[in-house]
Amino acid sequence: MARPAKSRPERSCIVCRRVFPKRDLVRIVRTPAGEITVDSKGKISGRGLYFCGDAACWKAGFQGDRLERALRLTSHLPPETRERLHQQAEEVLKLARRET
Repeated sequence: MARPAKSRPERSCIVCRRVFPKRDLVRIVRTPAGEITVDSKGKISGRGLYFCGDAACWKAGFQGDRLERALRLTSHLPPETRERLHQQAEEVLKLARRET
């Protein structure tokens, strides 16, 4: 008897809402300790959101309070934190492009 095919986890981009395999997205996470960082492995525990590789999604996602709402924050992210997240995510995307 044949075994059923393994399902692969899928997530949706916070901006465009398109569904992708989890590994093709970049995750930003708020840890239980309150740290906000890019989760390149997708394993850090905490409240997360996902972005696809489209530059337009990144631009729209960092405007307004979309990040704060998705991460359930009570205050706005400082500009330094937003810039750090954006730089970390760019590095993850560059590495992902090299691997493909």
